[in-house]
Amino acid sequence: MAGKFELYTDKSGDWRFRLKAGNGETIATGQGYSSKASALNGIDSVRRNAADAEVVEVDD
Repeated sequence: MAGKFELYTDKSGDWRFRLKAGNGETIATGQGYSSKASALNGIDSVRRNAADAEVVEVDD
């Protein structure tokens, strides 16, 4: 089963999204947005940028 984005409002009324894997596990979450349109733009940004994003190891 493919992953999916879930779009929802949090307790403070901000729009948020989370990306869930096919097994239902949350693998990414978005910040709080003041509008639904902004949250949808955040989802679109993840879709456009994640496919070609490089993996960079950083030291903590």
